[in-house]
Amino acid sequence: MALNLAHQIGTLAATQIPIEGTTGEQSSSATANASGVWKAPVANIRCSTPREALSPPMLTPPLSPRSAANRSSLVNPMLRPDLSAVCQAYETLAPLETTEEKEAAVVNWKEGGTKEEKKGVPVYVMMPLDSVTNGNSVNRKKAMNASLHALKSAGVEGIMIDVWWGLVEREAPGAYNWGGYTELLEMAKQHGLKVQAVMSFHQCGGNVGDSCSIPLPTWVREEINKDPDLAYTDQWGRRNYEYLSLGCDTIPVLKGRTPVQCYSDFMRAFRDNFKHLLADTIVEIQVGMGPAGELRYPSYPEENGTWKFPGIGAFQCYDKYMLSSLKGAAEAAGKPEWGSTGPTDAGHYNNWPEDAPFFKKEGGGWNSTYGEFFLSWYSRMLLDHGERILSSATSIFEGAGVKISVKVAGIHWHYGTRSHAPELTAGYYNTRYRDGYLPIAQMLARHGAVFNFTCIEMRDHEQPQDALCAPEKLVKQVALATGAAQVPLAGENALPRYDEYAHEQILQASSLNIDGSSVDREMCAFTYLRMNPSLFQPDNWRQFVAFVKKMSVGKGAHRCWEEVEREAEQFVHVTQPFIQEAAFALTH
Repeated sequence: MALNLAHQIGTLAATQIPIEGTTGEQSSSATANASGVWKAPVANIRCSTPREALSPPMLTPPLSPRSAANRSSLVNPMLRPDLSAVCQAYETLAPLETTEEKEAAVVNWKEGGTKEEKKGVPVYVMMPLDSVTNGNSVNRKKAMNASLHALKSAGVEGIMIDVWWGLVEREAPGAYNWGGYTELLEMAKQHGLKVQAVMSFHQCGGNVGDSCSIPLPTWVREEINKDPDLAYTDQWGRRNYEYLSLGCDTIPVLKGRTPVQCYSDFMRAFRDNFKHLLADTIVEIQVGMGPAGELRYPSYPEENGTWKFPGIGAFQCYDKYMLSSLKGAAEAAGKPEWGSTGPTDAGHYNNWPEDAPFFKKEGGGWNSTYGEFFLSWYSRMLLDHGERILSSATSIFEGAGVKISVKVAGIHWHYGTRSHAPELTAGYYNTRYRDGYLPIAQMLARHGAVFNFTCIEMRDHEQPQDALCAPEKLVKQVALATGAAQVPLAGENALPRYDEYAHEQILQASSLNIDGSSVDREMCAFTYLRMNPSLFQPDNWRQFVAFVKKMSVGKGAHRCWEEVEREAEQFVHVTQPFIQEAAFALTH
């Protein structure tokens, strides 16, 4: 799935966050015995004091993916970039003891060290965006095999895979090619990893972290060329080709089918093709509903520099289908004069709230009778879009034993203002006086779906204070809304973070200790962004293994984190032979 929210990186200058990147293509699979043992540490070790809080990394604006040359400087230059990181992560580890002890250690780690009831927050890891090639085969097969084995050995619950509409149904309507996904899903099954499959009906490319380009299906783009109003459009006539306009959801504009019918047929074909893996391997279907796979409008497009953080974005309601709906809503409200256009004083993509009359804190149009009408219509259109696709998805996968989930964007900039302009342009009618996330949670609850939310790793003070960013407050609001609607909440980090400071924030947020009434509640899952060479660098990998273990411990377990980290350190040591064997296979 496309990475989202580049803007979520604070603009505090200094060390840049590593950007993922991969090259090359290999074949065959590596077979390795991941056995290892370690002596369990003494139980109930007391911790004298909490560890000192670590300073957050200084963050920079998002950068383009590194070239192969730049990536190679991160690891051993004698090895390929997609392999050397895995090798390097384990090349200095200590030798082992006996085979029997190794086997016991791996079992002990996977079972949490005890036989107590399973609890905690399961961790999934996002796969690279280009895990399946344009030729519908698994990309970097050897590296993929070894990496999946490493993730499983570390206690990861499973992986998240983007199933791209633009790859599978690329050439003609109803002509599905599942080749690469068949191989990749079978690979996950062989490694004992569960899968969150994302029905990615959006374009890959144009958002932060989009390290490859996967456009919408060829035949869909041909229809857009014939009728440009199938694309979201702003008031200046700029078209957005990341995702079809929801204004045409129910109109047969795609060679006799509506967009929702196309999405439904795709999901039905996926179900039929992979029914033997549903429930056991494929445990969740995340339904894409907009750009970056999120339920929102493409109000902050980064492609070609149209938008830059922390701009307010722009309304996307100017294609003929959206305007037709607006006209009907205005007439029904007895205000036909409101139906010809959206707000004309809502500023430009890179304005701040006080630069645009519509979003001003004093006398802004957002807080007027007209503003209430328009924003209610704009957000309702988004919710109706979600309802239509969810109704189809839940019907298709009924009885299949899988969860259905929807991702919602963490738009935290200008959150401290009255109007919350960036959220409004994205379709979330959330202001200082109105909760825009409760209606979304209630809609998901009606369909038994999971509310998946981003920016879980962020802290308020890491972000530019002049833009009144407040990711922690936003996460709290969403947690309260999902609690009130009784809908499960899952999380993701919005940007690659490998530092312990981010891990601690995720641990805290996933526990949902927000109002004193969430004693038995925690996130149902967390998806880590993402598997790449940087994850397997020695320090990053050691911290990640400890993080996964901490997430599995569960709320209220009162485990000593220092003890958990010692266990993780020993586990990294005892799995050295497997990693060495896998890395050797990758290099030949």
